[in-house]
Amino acid sequence: MDDHRRHLGRGFNWLGGATVIARVVDFATILAVLMFLTKAEVGTASLVISIGMMIEALDGLGTGDAMVQAPVLTPHVRDTLFWVGLASSLAVALLTLLAAPLIAALYGMAGMAGYFAAIAAKQPLVAGAVVPMALMNRDLQYERIAIVNVGATLAAALTRLGLAVAGAGAWSLVIGFASSGFFTLLGAWIARPFRPGWRPDLPAVLPLLRFGLQSMTANLFTQTFKNVDYLLVGWFYGPAPLAVYRVAFDVAMEPAMAVSTLLNRTALPVFARVAAVRDHLAQTFAWSLGRVAVLVAPLMAGLVMAAGPLMALLHDENGHSYAAAALPLRILAVAALLRTCFQLLSPVMMGSGQPGLAARLSAATLLLLSIGVAAAGILFPPRPGIVAVSAVWLVVYPLLWVWGRFYLRRRWDLRLRDLARAFRVPALAIAGQVALVLVPGMLAGDDNRIRLGIVIAATALTYAALFLYTRRKS
Repeated sequence: MDDHRRHLGRGFNWLGGATVIARVVDFATILAVLMFLTKAEVGTASLVISIGMMIEALDGLGTGDAMVQAPVLTPHVRDTLFWVGLASSLAVALLTLLAAPLIAALYGMAGMAGYFAAIAAKQPLVAGAVVPMALMNRDLQYERIAIVNVGATLAAALTRLGLAVAGAGAWSLVIGFASSGFFTLLGAWIARPFRPGWRPDLPAVLPLLRFGLQSMTANLFTQTFKNVDYLLVGWFYGPAPLAVYRVAFDVAMEPAMAVSTLLNRTALPVFARVAAVRDHLAQTFAWSLGRVAVLVAPLMAGLVMAAGPLMALLHDENGHSYAAAALPLRILAVAALLRTCFQLLSPVMMGSGQPGLAARLSAATLLLLSIGVAAAGILFPPRPGIVAVSAVWLVVYPLLWVWGRFYLRRRWDLRLRDLARAFRVPALAIAGQVALVLVPGMLAGDDNRIRLGIVIAATALTYAALFLYTRRKS
């Protein structure tokens, strides 16, 4: 158990640190890019990128997850999976180009179709990186994965920023998104050199492909779930209100989504190793839940307190403020904490050989969210509608956690008090964080820059205290 926790801790430290660095860079450049784009351009690009993320879930046919959990992986099987994944990505790219005019017609945006050329170009790049990334993950080479992720994120962020400054408009966001596939491919092949042989043997990989297809289905549901609100908000309200929602959502949820990626990459191979012993997996899950709460909770609390001044200071190319995004941001920040912790169930199911259950859970989550967002779109006009859509996220995850609690109790004998114990230290830390903000914040008055600086300082001190505590505890 100590050895598995050491691997998990190393993964959280390396990938968690890399995630923080990557997201800080990504977040800073996105805020800078927003000043060079109109809200309509941001909304249009958001729709294209959201659809692109759903398309990307099809790449590789889930073979990356299949390789990570496989007890034995021969070079012959590995090479065959590479060619299968690459061939499927080319088919997905072709279908993307064919569907682009239909999607543009559906949303009534004639110029939207051209952006999908960048989305199609990304698919084989992503597929080409699947095998080397899976091999590094399988070998627990978290340091190399961290370097690849940070390098790709930084390069894509600089690409996006450079294009925005040059006046590329919505293309800056779309090409920035697509370029991350190229930079990830380049970094992965440098970090884990790989030369596939050319002797495909489909019968040898059929068991892994079956697992991979179930994993791909779960990933597709997850990506659809992550983006269905953008699609519906864009459908009901148009690109400019979507931009307001997208800014609030990205600021709140991007850290959560980054941690979810970290969880899947770090926890899946470890859960796969301990799944045979019920108590070992239960203890590893509870320990991981505590680490996730420590990593995410203070940031979400900081966003709740910083939402007002941050959004008031943010303007688009025409000088219009994003202040309307402040309340949705507060709501989504609370939902993000619940979402990130709940996402830890996915690698538990995958690692214990239950990809079908993970897919069904993703489908149920997608259904709940879709119904809620569609109801908000039908019942409310744009401004209160954005708040209502944000509130849907806050309603969905407590419902899902009710099911998750019964699953963990029945399957892994994890009780409610075991789960609650994971949040004890983060809750105390947040109480201190609020106290650090409260009095200085009242003295700052209406100066948004000072108020924002106080929250940032308090959040940094909270993380420093938690770091010292966890290090002493270890």
